[in-house]
Amino acid sequence: MLSLSFTPLVPPLMLAAVGALAVAAGLAAVLTRGLAGLVRTLALACLVGALANPSLVREEREPVKDIVAVVVDRSTSQTLGPRAAQTTAAVEELQTRLGAMEREIEARFATVTDNAGGGDGTRLFSALADLLADVPSERIAGAILVTDGVVHDIPASTALLGFNAPLHALVTGREDERDRRIALLEAPRFGLVGKDQTIRLMVDERGGTGTATLTVRRDGQLLRTLSVATGRPFALPITIDHGGPNVVELEVDGLDGELTSANNRAVLTIEGIREKLRVLLISGEPHAGERTWRNLLKSDANVDLVHFTILRPPEKQDGTPINELSLIAFPTRELFQQKISEFDLIIFDRYANQSILPNVYYDNIARYVREGGALLVAAGPEFATAGSIARTALGPVLPAAPDGRVLEMPYKAAVTDTGNRHPVTRALPGSETSPPSWGEWLRLVGAHVDAGSVLMSGAEDRPLLVLLREGEGRVGMLLSDHAWLWARGYRNGGPHLDLLRRLAHWLMKEPALEEEALRASARGGEIVIERQTMADAPEPVVVTSPDGSTREVTLTPGAPGLFNAVMSADQLGLYRLTSGGLTAFVNVGPENPRELTDVFSDTERLRPLAEATRGSVRRIASGPADAVDLPRLNLVSSGSRFAGGDWIGLRASGSAVVRGVSVVPLGYGFLGLALLLGIVLAVWLVEGRRRGLNEPDATR
Repeated sequence: MLSLSFTPLVPPLMLAAVGALAVAAGLAAVLTRGLAGLVRTLALACLVGALANPSLVREEREPVKDIVAVVVDRSTSQTLGPRAAQTTAAVEELQTRLGAMEREIEARFATVTDNAGGGDGTRLFSALADLLADVPSERIAGAILVTDGVVHDIPASTALLGFNAPLHALVTGREDERDRRIALLEAPRFGLVGKDQTIRLMVDERGGTGTATLTVRRDGQLLRTLSVATGRPFALPITIDHGGPNVVELEVDGLDGELTSANNRAVLTIEGIREKLRVLLISGEPHAGERTWRNLLKSDANVDLVHFTILRPPEKQDGTPINELSLIAFPTRELFQQKISEFDLIIFDRYANQSILPNVYYDNIARYVREGGALLVAAGPEFATAGSIARTALGPVLPAAPDGRVLEMPYKAAVTDTGNRHPVTRALPGSETSPPSWGEWLRLVGAHVDAGSVLMSGAEDRPLLVLLREGEGRVGMLLSDHAWLWARGYRNGGPHLDLLRRLAHWLMKEPALEEEALRASARGGEIVIERQTMADAPEPVVVTSPDGSTREVTLTPGAPGLFNAVMSADQLGLYRLTSGGLTAFVNVGPENPRELTDVFSDTERLRPLAEATRGSVRRIASGPADAVDLPRLNLVSSGSRFAGGDWIGLRASGSAVVRGVSVVPLGYGFLGLALLLGIVLAVWLVEGRRRGLNEPDATR
C-alpha cells in the first residue's frame, strides 16, 4: 500500500507562512508577467515542496481476523424446563458454524453463572465487556448472547457497549410457559414471644386456575392449610412460639407442567424476643445458697423475678398465724391458679411441703409443666424427709424420687457421658481435666432416677443433675443446695454462672441448647451442617436443592454429641435439610433470588438494545420437541441491516496489521534545497537576459 508522507524541514508555522507568501507571489507573477510568471510560480512551489520534505511510504499489511464474542447464560433460570438442553445444542452449533469461518473470524466464548454477579441476577454484559477488553473496537464483528432473556445488567444505550457492531440474542424457552410462586411482600424479622406477627404475601401465577392451596408450618410442624386467591395480597398471622429463631415455612401447591417448584416454597426466620422472662422463685428455709439464685436471676435485665421466702419452718410453732408472719402476704391462689401460666419458669429452692400450698395447687403446677411450662427443683435435706414435694401431686412429673439418704461429704461434681453430649453441661469450664479443676461441694441428697437424663453425678457416683421432658414441658432437678460454694470461690470455686444459666435457658426452651437439633448455615458457596444429638451416631442428612434434586450427606463426629459436614452449594436458593425427623433450611445467596423471582423467558428486554445496533432478538426453539433452529451466520462488509428472516450478520471490518514499511524520499534535504535555489537563480538570470535583449540601446 503506497502513501505520501511529509516531514517538514522547518516548523509547521514557518512552512505555512512560506507557503502563503509563495501563493501570493505566484499569483502576482502570473498576473503581471504571464508565462514567465508561471515559471516563477512553479519555482516557488518547488521551494515549498522541498521544505515539506515529501516521501513515498510503502506499507506491507497482513489481514487479521475479526472477533466475535459469544456469551452463554448458565444461570439458575437457564436450568428450567428444556432451556439447559437448548442452550447446549445452540452453543455446539455456534461452535461448528463459527469454526467454519475461522479464516475470517475468531470466536471467543464466555459462560456466565449466578455467582458471576455475586448472586445479583444474570450479568451477561459484564462478562461481554471482560471478554472484549483487549480487542480494538474496530476489530469487533459482533456479539451473540445465548440466554433466556432474563438479564439484569442491560446497558441503557449502545454507547455503553464499547463497540459499533451488531448484537444478537438467541433466546431459549417457550412463549407458553406457566409457573406459580410465593411472593413475600412484608416479612417481619422479630416478634414478641406469645404474640402474633403478620406476614403479607401473594401467590403469583401465569397459566393457573386462580386459586391455590397454601400450607403453613412453623419449625417443621403443620399450623394450617388454607385456600387463597392468586394474584391478590393477603395477611397471614403467625404466633411466635418461643425465643430465638422461629422458622416459618410457606408452601403452595404446584401447577401441572410449571417451570419450577423451587419458588413454590418460601421460608422466613422470625427471631422470637421475650418481652420479659417471668420467673417465680420460691425459697423454703433461708440458707446460704438462696442469694446465689437471686443474684443470678436479678443480674439479667430481661428477667422479671417474683421471689417468696418461707421464713418459718413448720417445727417452729408459737401460735402466730402464718399469714401474720409474712412480710408480704403469700398470694397462693393468684400465683398457682390464676396466673401460673404467665410464668416462664418456676423454681423451688429447698422448698418443703409445709401445708402452705393445698394439694390442688401442686396439681396445677404439674398440669402447667405438662402443657409446656418449666420447673426447676434445687433440693436440700428437706427433699429426703416426709415433707418432700416428691410426696405431693407434683411427684409424678419429677425425674427422681428421694431414697431417704443425705450424704454429707466433700466431692467434686463430675459430668457424665450423657452430660458430655448435652449442650447444658458439654465443655463446662474446668471439665476438660480429670478430675475437674473446680472446687468441691459438701452435700448430696440421695435419690433414684425414675426418668430423664443424668448429666452430672456427685458423691458415690450418685445423680446430681437430672433433666426430664414431661409432656410439652421440662423439669430439672439439682440434688444439692451447695452450688453457692462455687459462687463464693470455695477451693477455687467453679462455673456456677455457666451451669445455672444454661440450665434455666434449657428449661425455657432456648433453641441453642436443644439436645436434638439440626442446623445449617451458608458460607460463601458452601453449606455448613451441624447435628446435635444424644445418640451414638445420627442418621445421614438428606439435602433437597432448590431445583428439587436430593443428595445424602454423611456427618463426621466433632465434639461429643456434635456431628458436622460441609457440602458445596452449586445453586442459589433455598435448601431443605432433614435428618431423624428434624428439618432445617438454609438460603444460599439473596433471600429472594432474582433468578427465581421472574422465571419466564423474555424476548423484549434485549430488543431495544439489539435493534439499536442493527442486530436481532429471536427464539431458537421450534416445534413441540423443543428442537433448536439457529439462523445462518453471514459476514456483511457494509449495509444498514445485519439480520434477516433466517440469518444474522457479523460486521467484516477489513482490519490488518502492518508488517513492514519502506520510505522513498522525494527530496534530498538541504542538498535538494541548494539545487532548487540554483534552478531558481538560473530562472532569474535567464529572465534578466531576456529582459536585457528586449530593451532598446540608449546610445543609438
